[in-house]
Amino acid sequence: MLERMFDSALDTAPSYRAGLNPQQRAAVEHGEGPLLVIAGAGTGKTKTLAARVAHLVDGGVASERILLLTFTRRAAQEMLERAGRLTGATRTGRVWGGTFHSVGNRLLRTFGHALGLPPNFTVMDQSDSADLMNLLRNELELGRGRKRFPKKETLATIYSRVVNSRTKLPDVLDADFPWCSEEAEAIATIFTAYTARKREQAVLDFDDLLLYWHALLVHTKARAEVGSMFEHVLVDEYQDTNGVQADILRALRADNSNIMAVGDDAQSIYSFRSATVRNILDFPKHFSDTTIVKLEENYRSTQPILDVSNAVIAGAPRRYEKDLWSQRTGGGRPQLVTCLDEAQQSDEVCKQVLDARERGTNLKQQAVLFRTGHHSAHLEIELTRRNIPFVKFGGLKFVEAAHVKDVVALLRILENPHDELAWFRILQLIEGVGPATASRIMEHLEVRRSGSATPDASPVRRLIEQPPPIPQPGRTELEALAEACADCLGDAPPAVQVERLRRWCEPVFVRVYDNPAVRVADLVQLERIASGYNTRGRFIADLALDPPNSTGDLAGPPLLDEDYLNLSTIHSAKGCEWDVVHVIHAADGMIPSDMSTGDEAQIEEERRLFYVALTRAKVDLCVYFPLRYYHRRMGLDDPHSYAQLTRFVTDGVRALFDERSLEGTEEPELPAKEYEGVEAITDFLADLFEV
Repeated sequence: MLERMFDSALDTAPSYRAGLNPQQRAAVEHGEGPLLVIAGAGTGKTKTLAARVAHLVDGGVASERILLLTFTRRAAQEMLERAGRLTGATRTGRVWGGTFHSVGNRLLRTFGHALGLPPNFTVMDQSDSADLMNLLRNELELGRGRKRFPKKETLATIYSRVVNSRTKLPDVLDADFPWCSEEAEAIATIFTAYTARKREQAVLDFDDLLLYWHALLVHTKARAEVGSMFEHVLVDEYQDTNGVQADILRALRADNSNIMAVGDDAQSIYSFRSATVRNILDFPKHFSDTTIVKLEENYRSTQPILDVSNAVIAGAPRRYEKDLWSQRTGGGRPQLVTCLDEAQQSDEVCKQVLDARERGTNLKQQAVLFRTGHHSAHLEIELTRRNIPFVKFGGLKFVEAAHVKDVVALLRILENPHDELAWFRILQLIEGVGPATASRIMEHLEVRRSGSATPDASPVRRLIEQPPPIPQPGRTELEALAEACADCLGDAPPAVQVERLRRWCEPVFVRVYDNPAVRVADLVQLERIASGYNTRGRFIADLALDPPNSTGDLAGPPLLDEDYLNLSTIHSAKGCEWDVVHVIHAADGMIPSDMSTGDEAQIEEERRLFYVALTRAKVDLCVYFPLRYYHRRMGLDDPHSYAQLTRFVTDGVRALFDERSLEGTEEPELPAKEYEGVEAITDFLADLFEV
């Protein structure tokens, strides 16, 4: 009778509950108060979060009162699309979903006036931040001595590390950039000027979006209104949050404790971005009366792969204990392959990849993972030689390409006419205009806000109505730029503006860049992105906050008959999965990296990185260990060094692998006669030691 009643209840349960296991269902149906979901790799966290959104909406929570924070816009879209399919898209269509930075940007557009921010502020990407610091460094005449001074990229990294970790500059330099410690005073001067210049220009960088959001919640009268906007806050990948993000969430939930955090401490691998595993470990301290739910049923990998993964992470001294298990069948035990050297490793990987392809696993369903980008260099040569196509994850993002940044800078000038860095970039595209001339033009246009500037003057209007006199041949291009800007000042859609600016860029690119036709084609793709936006400001902000990686992202998936092997750093592979995974260079000094063994915290993050690599595999996992490495350094009698198997494969972990040693790696067996006399030596030494 009870079973029939239970079956009947399931029949009438909302569709979002279908297929949930008991732990997932406990998380989805959680009531009021803080909830921490420890979601192991492959345990269905996306499904759980989407079902939670559906459950809240189904329970009467207005969708616009739900905030879903993720680390990519695509992740938010995927979850909201799933929730929409479960409850009806119209019911979840107004959920606030996006990254911390995009949500911060959206809130600051509305409430930023409380902090003195104009609504048309522009957002710099990370390379723009570095460029502005370099500009200030030159203005301040710093770093011109004989000693090495940090480059602009290093300055930007130091600044971000200081801000996001809430650590004083000298401490960050001592811990992570010791060679810069002597320049602490000069670096502090640049950072102070950088902060002031951004304020003058109404420009924010990525870190500012978080700092200003936190200040809005703590130091302004708008804090109550912002805090009360959301009845429920859901956070994905909580183990990847930094100190500022954790502070934002605590301030946002000061008067309402409804927060659901989903993450896995075993996959916290982004400390170089100032993420800290302590946020998820200390969540119950930050939010009292926290309910903890653990998701341990893995839907991705076979049990032998999970046995190895569980054994590796069990060595972590501080963690949420969990034991991943799976009902998936197929596949064998993971393989540990000992190779003679890197060349033999590359050869064996190619053989295994092609063998798997012959057995029916397409190249796209296979991946080779490595700790650092250059670790795949030898393999890439061998793959090319064997005509095995591959795609490598990482590298330059689409909007970081110089020609794309040129058009984005033009859009930023139109949106915020006092964006000094954007002007400085664009003016130097004009023939005959260098840094000095660009600075003079900017003074003429009154780009820099100052007390002497004409009230309400717009540098763009000044360019159109009173173009500065410059020598030919640059005059024609400057006048054409003024015409293009004039055409974009109305209410034209962003795509129309990009098309107009592209027409100005085409002849300029022919003069400035190699392969201008390819670059112009990229701008056509940029128009395609812009066609999905109604406002220029939103388009610019999204390009900075969540840029496409390549034109391939814009063109959609490849053709069905295309096939390629995936090469990826482990960091870039997080969130992905493949049927077959090959992990190369499983040697100490490579995994863990010899650059990340300075203290226990670094070593433990390297352990988690190795764990992430192992848990990407669904059916087959192969780990490769080269015995010898060749060093191209002069003056070495023997350019080879001998490696040790990664410390994360202990004897207990090793017993869970099937081991293979390739030709040349076996230890030679010496004939018995070579051992004659050993006993005599032992007796001789014993006699010497006798007291």
